[in-house]
Amino acid sequence: MGVVNVTPDSFSDGGRFVDADAAIAHGLRLRADGAEILDVGGESTRPGAERVDPAVEQERVLPVVRALAEAGAEVSVDTMNATTAVAAVAAGALIVNDVSGGLADPELLAAVAATDAEIVLGHWRGPSADMYAQAQYDDPVREVVAELARRVEAAAAAGIPPSRMIADPGIGFGKRGEQNWAVLRGLPRLIGLVPRVLVGTSRKGFLGSALGEPDAPVDDLARRDLATAVTSVLAAQAGAWAVRVHEVTPTRDALRVAQHWEGEGRWMSRTRSR
Repeated sequence: MGVVNVTPDSFSDGGRFVDADAAIAHGLRLRADGAEILDVGGESTRPGAERVDPAVEQERVLPVVRALAEAGAEVSVDTMNATTAVAAVAAGALIVNDVSGGLADPELLAAVAATDAEIVLGHWRGPSADMYAQAQYDDPVREVVAELARRVEAAAAAGIPPSRMIADPGIGFGKRGEQNWAVLRGLPRLIGLVPRVLVGTSRKGFLGSALGEPDAPVDDLARRDLATAVTSVLAAQAGAWAVRVHEVTPTRDALRVAQHWEGEGRWMSRTRSR
């Protein structure tokens, strides 16, 4: 899954693709590089980010979603708003990626249920403006699995069958350094909650800490993208259905190497399918 941020303030590429034409060209490049899904977002969820009015969000994302879908791409819309989700699906999006798992907008789950779209249910404990206020865990893996299970139950109650659900442990959302690593190590406990699990580690701060740059801005993207590729391969080996990345080529190449290492028969039994 390739990230297409149509935002002025996302943490690693904010403003680069806020123009619709630039975002469309970027999405097409990611697709040419090997992205199977393009995740288009018009609201930054970086730590400290403030919410965006849905009308502004839709002005940003709908032309991009429509153009990429018309070009034949499989498009996901990264939104926490029911009205944006419905409009994006009408424009051609096949997946609604809600990092809040339906908590930010109580109407979103029912709205998605009324469409044919699939939904990503992210683990979330509060808005980005103060996302670390709830980063208190006794057992991160157990608590993330239990809280995601409740989002799965809520989605089912809204009318979304498990076959249309994808779970995301929300790496970096309401979790600090070691808590993220604990959740990643515990991915096998999440696999099976729903048929598919999405993992997104791309360029996040806990990777910078592992590289010895805990408080540095995301300046050395090549190092962050290499770390992303490593964690993406490990996530795939743990059973993840898809990985979400800003730069496709390093992760695509790392996955190919891992596929050859393991042997195609073993690898293909775990790769993405619908």
